[in-house]
Amino acid sequence: MHSRKLKIEILALAILVGLAFASPAERYFDIAKSLDIYASLLKEVNEYYVDEVNPKKLIDISISGMLDRLDPYTDYISKENAEAFSIQTTGQYAGIGALVGRLNGKTVVTNPYVGFPAYQAGIHVGDELISIDGKEVQGKPTGESSALLKGSPKTEVLVEVKRYGETGTLKFKIVREKIKINNVTYQGLIDKNIGFIKLDEFTPGAGREVAEAITKLKAQGAEKLILDLRDNPGGSLYEAVNIAGLFIPKGKEVVSTKGKSTDSNKTYSTLNAQLDLHIPLIILTSNGTASASEIVAGSLQDYDRALLLGQRTFGKGLVQTTRPLPYDAQLKVTTAKYYIPSGRCIQAIDYAHRKSDGSVSKFADSVKKEFKTKKGRKVYDDAGLDPDIEAKDEEISQAVAGVVSSGLIFDYASRYCGENKTVPTNFATFSLSEEAYQKFALWIKTEQYEFIPEIEKKADELLASAQAKKNNDQLVESVSKLKDRIKQSRHNVAQLFKTDIKKLLEQEIVFHYGMMNGQMEYQIARDGQILEARKLLSDLATYYKLLSVN
Repeated sequence: MHSRKLKIEILALAILVGLAFASPAERYFDIAKSLDIYASLLKEVNEYYVDEVNPKKLIDISISGMLDRLDPYTDYISKENAEAFSIQTTGQYAGIGALVGRLNGKTVVTNPYVGFPAYQAGIHVGDELISIDGKEVQGKPTGESSALLKGSPKTEVLVEVKRYGETGTLKFKIVREKIKINNVTYQGLIDKNIGFIKLDEFTPGAGREVAEAITKLKAQGAEKLILDLRDNPGGSLYEAVNIAGLFIPKGKEVVSTKGKSTDSNKTYSTLNAQLDLHIPLIILTSNGTASASEIVAGSLQDYDRALLLGQRTFGKGLVQTTRPLPYDAQLKVTTAKYYIPSGRCIQAIDYAHRKSDGSVSKFADSVKKEFKTKKGRKVYDDAGLDPDIEAKDEEISQAVAGVVSSGLIFDYASRYCGENKTVPTNFATFSLSEEAYQKFALWIKTEQYEFIPEIEKKADELLASAQAKKNNDQLVESVSKLKDRIKQSRHNVAQLFKTDIKKLLEQEIVFHYGMMNGQMEYQIARDGQILEARKLLSDLATYYKLLSVN
């Protein structure tokens, strides 16, 4: 199977390479010829290969192999995957409004969206799904449960769950409805005159949601603003233009796109009257800030309209367009690169020049070009957006990451909330007592999880190497003792990394209690980047100095 896949990928690549250097007439002829060869090859394989083959599967593999040689954003969307793609791009579907996930062999509710049917019916974070409309879902893939929860609006679905602290199971009859997931997941004052907005998506309506949030915050007394775009993967380019247009005059260019087709060469300018041209604005960025998020952050940086605080952004300067294919399939294809007002393209990875092994790398520093903002501040292309004020994210160790990915922190938060049903009155000051944390530390020792740190893997390799050689008993004994110490450290991870794990556990508990609002209230009081942005906005002389040319 592997060799067949390789041959099909090579054929697909050969088609691409051949077409790249041909005239239009030659290309059309080569397309027809290559497709004829491909169809004949598939027919021969299907008829004469020694074992039975699945032609559709082979074709899907060949399509995947061909598109993998382009970039990660160009994708084939089959009819079967069209609904999932639509939900991803529009944020809309019909169901109960709950996110489910697989943790420690259980399918659990990880987020019943506030205001939607599941939440209103009484479904809690951490509830384990037992059955849906009488169909057993324990041990089944998450996708199966998600599909059963979705359906036509106004139809009923019976959901049976198990909740820690409750005897037996709980049953909820929930009426499905159209679900539109909000782009703005939090808004509020973090000081008497500093508004904070967390924007997680760029699906349709994002611009309107941000405008409404700003209006409400200003009515509450906000005179300065923090827009949190950390880990926002982007989405609609049009919504990026709408959001940037809230802060710069009507008719100003936000982004332009340039591609091979003349249809891809467009300039997008603000269409609506701005909401506020002068409010001091800081945008929080991270390595996960990408695409439409970078258009907003980059355009406002280019107009010297906002300061970026955080980390260098991801660097996705590519634009995708969806094209229809036969039989209700679709192609999401990269059609252009985008350029922000200073003229720079912030695409960081060079997909056009792959290495001989097919891998890609970032553009070299030597090819980066200097550009200037409207006031003359220096900015650069080909590497994402550099923040005006760099603020490192709080990194966690491999061991702590392993505990998080194991789902144990989520699991224990469900247990804690089941045992402590009284909701905290102030999420910002919530803190686990020493007794409560030690109870968690004792519990985690009894739980098995698969994470093995890199140092333990190295010790295993060293031990195997030592055991393979003769007269090496002393070394084997030493390495064995080292491995035992490493295992013991993993066993005591809750004590060794108490500060980090306690904070993550508290954050998960307040999410269980208060959903996103509770989690954000807790985070705002402790988040280093938010605190730094708050401090800078309290010193407007320094803020405006950073926006000027040194």
